[in-house]
Amino acid sequence: MKTLIKNADIIATFDDHMREIKGGWIYIENNIIKDMGADFPPELEKDREISGKGMVFLPGFVNTHHHFYQSLFRAVPEVQSAKLFDWLVFLYERWKNIDEEAVRISTSVAIMEMMKSGVTTTTDHMYLFPRGHEGLMDAQIEAAKNTGVRFHATRGSMCLSKKDGGLPPDSVVQEEEVILKDCERVIKKYHDPRPFAMTRVALAPCSPFSVTEQLMKDTVEMAEKYDVLLHTHLAETMDEDEFCLSMFNLRPVDYMEKVGWLNPRVWFAHMVYLSDDDIKRLSDARAGMAHCPTSNMRLGSGIAPVTNMKGTAIRIGLGVDGSASNDSGNFLLEVRNALLLQRVKYGSDAITPREVLRMGTMGGAEVLRMDKEIGSIEKGKAADIIGFKMDRLEFAGGLLDPVGSLVLCDAKGVDFSMINGEIVIEEGRFTKLDEKYYINEQNKISKKLNS
Repeated sequence: MKTLIKNADIIATFDDHMREIKGGWIYIENNIIKDMGADFPPELEKDREISGKGMVFLPGFVNTHHHFYQSLFRAVPEVQSAKLFDWLVFLYERWKNIDEEAVRISTSVAIMEMMKSGVTTTTDHMYLFPRGHEGLMDAQIEAAKNTGVRFHATRGSMCLSKKDGGLPPDSVVQEEEVILKDCERVIKKYHDPRPFAMTRVALAPCSPFSVTEQLMKDTVEMAEKYDVLLHTHLAETMDEDEFCLSMFNLRPVDYMEKVGWLNPRVWFAHMVYLSDDDIKRLSDARAGMAHCPTSNMRLGSGIAPVTNMKGTAIRIGLGVDGSASNDSGNFLLEVRNALLLQRVKYGSDAITPREVLRMGTMGGAEVLRMDKEIGSIEKGKAADIIGFKMDRLEFAGGLLDPVGSLVLCDAKGVDFSMINGEIVIEEGRFTKLDEKYYINEQNKISKKLNS
């Protein structure tokens, strides 16, 4: 399939030079951007032509942290105003009842919501495995494939229950041997290291307060053996800081260093409570960060020092986090909140609209070590492209800078989305997915699990 997008008002490439092409065109063969330029394209063989008149095009967004299953547990009344540890303890008792069908449907809903807000690549941190439901990773990966998203799954884990000093109930934790065996199985079955792969796998122990020191070390060894990435939560709240000091006599970043997790294959979610020395060590390690501003605000966790980190070697991307700690999976909202929250603490010149858009595109690609394949609109990159019509109400009066307006004027959703060369959203609607079916199924399952 050969596709030409032409007459675009602006193509914001987010390449190394942050080029913005006015009146541009993009030529795509199958799943790869083969050529692009300004003004009129040369005579090109094409099967499909798309008018970009009145539109702004960006590389697809890359979501670096989520918990898909949590979209079944949005706005639960009892924890609408709870802080993280109390929120977790309450919801574990509901989460322990999820099964393969719940994961299949919630995965589809979570991804579709993100796709409507511009996400073309996402990861997910799946760490909850209730007894008797060993097929949850398989259910999730198959559901993600069906949506057409580019998916970087993470096989998470928990092995410390309440009786061991952790937070979760016994029914959702696994023995370390079981965890490692299944991690290996999932990597061998699903991880595709080839360029432009649609499915990859990382390993992701849940957090310092839900796994053992030995499992953290063993997971690093396995990641090195199979050359996959590593992910976990880190330094999200002051409670975690106190937990690590009492349990390990170390602060969170010190503990990560002890277990071998300060290395370039790692990315951490949150990193709200960091000292200047923490930031330096994370930068020296070239670690990655999934910044989740909406979740941090929702749970009252604090403000991550992104302004102090953005000039370092830390790879910074954005994440919507689980829909039960955000209650939304709207990536556009995440981009906007990343801007606004930094300015609350560091001032109006702390960060720009284009900087947060870059975090959502190339930043996320760098976090997932996919920046040679995705994250910018360039020749040779994957055809993961999103488009916005600028004649919408929220942009009226804001066309002096259409790219900046996507953030400052609160864009509501994409009008066009192409993933791996396939059009998945056109005129703001899914081309192949039955949105109403998934909404209805999700609501049925959510009602049952929350009753």
